[in-house]
Amino acid sequence: TEVHPVVDHYHGVAVSDPYRWLEDGADPKVEAWSAAQNNYARAYLDALPQREQLKQRIRTLITETSPSFSGLQVGGDRLFAEYFDPQFQQPMLVTLPLSADPAGKQVLLDPNTLDAKGLTAIDWFKPSPDGKLVAVSLSEGGSEDGTLHVYRVADGKEVDAPIPRVQYPTAGGSLAWAGDGKGFWYTRYPGDNVPEADRHFFMQVYFHTLGSDWHKDALELGAADGLPRIGEINLDNRYAPDCVLASVALGDGGQWSHWLLGPHGSKHRIDSFDDKIVAATIAPDHSLILVSRAGAPRGKVLKLAPGEYRLSQAKVLVPQGKAAIIISDGDSPRAPAISGKALLVSYIDGGPNALALFGLDGKPHGRLPLGDLAAIANLTTLPDGDVLFRVSGYLRPPYYARWHASSGKLSDTRLATSSPIHFDDTEVQRIYATSKDGTRVPISVMLKKGTPLNGKNPTLLYGYGGYGISMQPHFAGATVRQWLDAGGVYAIANIRGGGEYGERWHDDGRLLKKQNVFDDFAAAAQYLITRHYTDHAHLALMGGSNGGLLMGAVLTQHPQLAHAVVSEVGIYDMLRVELDPNGAFNTTEFGSVKDPAQFKALYAYSPYHHVRPDTPYPAVLMMTGANDGRVNPMQSRKFCARLQADSNSGLPVLLRISANAGHGIGSSLDERISQLADAISFLFDQLGMHLPAAAAKPD
Repeated sequence: TEVHPVVDHYHGVAVSDPYRWLEDGADPKVEAWSAAQNNYARAYLDALPQREQLKQRIRTLITETSPSFSGLQVGGDRLFAEYFDPQFQQPMLVTLPLSADPAGKQVLLDPNTLDAKGLTAIDWFKPSPDGKLVAVSLSEGGSEDGTLHVYRVADGKEVDAPIPRVQYPTAGGSLAWAGDGKGFWYTRYPGDNVPEADRHFFMQVYFHTLGSDWHKDALELGAADGLPRIGEINLDNRYAPDCVLASVALGDGGQWSHWLLGPHGSKHRIDSFDDKIVAATIAPDHSLILVSRAGAPRGKVLKLAPGEYRLSQAKVLVPQGKAAIIISDGDSPRAPAISGKALLVSYIDGGPNALALFGLDGKPHGRLPLGDLAAIANLTTLPDGDVLFRVSGYLRPPYYARWHASSGKLSDTRLATSSPIHFDDTEVQRIYATSKDGTRVPISVMLKKGTPLNGKNPTLLYGYGGYGISMQPHFAGATVRQWLDAGGVYAIANIRGGGEYGERWHDDGRLLKKQNVFDDFAAAAQYLITRHYTDHAHLALMGGSNGGLLMGAVLTQHPQLAHAVVSEVGIYDMLRVELDPNGAFNTTEFGSVKDPAQFKALYAYSPYHHVRPDTPYPAVLMMTGANDGRVNPMQSRKFCARLQADSNSGLPVLLRISANAGHGIGSSLDERISQLADAISFLFDQLGMHLPAAAAKPD
């Protein structure tokens, strides 16, 4: 790749950027470079002898899996859910009876009929309280750039003019219906009224009355109220729809503030970003249930009485325990679920989850039996007080369980995924590595029972380590099944930067302490070698997004630790990332070059700036999407160019670019299968793995 150095100066430090010209994705020269790289990668990947076999088996295993349900919400006398049938490209929006019987499923909105190419996706949806209407954000090509549509449930007809700019990757999007179903609060980004550089910032809350002109919607919460430029807003009123709680994140670093919005424009700010309230909800009696980390890094539950808006008046309902309260469902905060006179509080302890019951007075009533290695999500309270929630584990496909409020008992529902993938021959081990500073780092290891620890097993280690996002148990799926069938070992490291042990686990892996994340992962990899699961020649590493940064940092800091690396939609130039819209939101997680101490930390680990000439780097497959609004594809372009120029190992460095995908959210099934096939066939080839004939077909 041509080198055209540009030198920047940060706090007296001169930093050279040899591939700055690759940042402009619209430049015809960059387009030609990208096409050449993609052609080079495709020629390599398509020629791999096992790729087609692996791809077809992945497709078979996925398409023979039963349809699945997720994202349950209550509207009137029915459930609304996202329904994924692996015979189609995109999930659909369906309704179900409150009994959660899948036989009663009715398709409400099918993106596959809206777009034959499978490129239109549902970002999110929200049914009205009576279940007669549903609001849906739709986006195209994996862009997550959403427009709001409102549909009548009875006949699926659109009943209101679409509202643009309600969703974008920088801060997401959200909506909450008014109790009478005649309007809703919703988030919207600015339009042509602001400079282009600000159009994916300054998210605000509006109220829309059905049938009215959205251009005239009332601004309910905005910059004048103190909302920051990098505010990320989640709206929630599931238990009290006559008002709404607006939870506002200060970028991606884990700080929140909360506003209570009532009728006729009334509003009350509950807390500041420094008060450490990290999740909240409005109870049916209009009290506020809050999860606080003030003096409680693992979390405690507080209660503010109805009509009380001063945080100093909050009473401790559930004190801090030994495990950490789960405070996040992906991009949304998770508060305790409320059912009648019970609170259901979810906990995490290093990765596995637990679900505990408390009275509304805080009295403990024990934990529900979930098994040793399980994760829970999507707690949904039904009108009768029962609670549905999704249960995931490494070896069992996900299913929904039902907690019965009347008896306190737990039962499985028929909302369960069946799969041709079985792990009866597999065990999960929990082991602990010791990081550079002495911290114990959990690792979950999947391997076939009886696998000898001979130090030669092909081993794939996965990691993330950021934003307080925890690596929790989840069904291993098609690629892991093939990995095990070929004699491999699969491991997941619960490194710092996540939320596996609460606030301190996250804080010890962000800002000036980000290096701990890379040290933890390197220690986990070395521990697998020390314990004779594998050796350097048979070790592969994988991660995406923030986990892509992890891959870049580990391979530049420890170039001979692993033989192969797959890095998806990664961040590599830490000095330029904040110049992109979503990168600005990341500054509360990573830091900013504008701060001298933070610049020093960023520069110290920035992968792009630590590629060294004539260094034996591992084989690397980088994957990115042209429509990625979360991580600029230029990050992969620049890092790839530098690795290709400086590696002397003779191993391939490839850049795979998806023209019709973004960060991965909303990608079509075909695209996801193609990505999985490329990644696993690349690793099979590099580690000398072969799928045995007996595993060529599913059980």
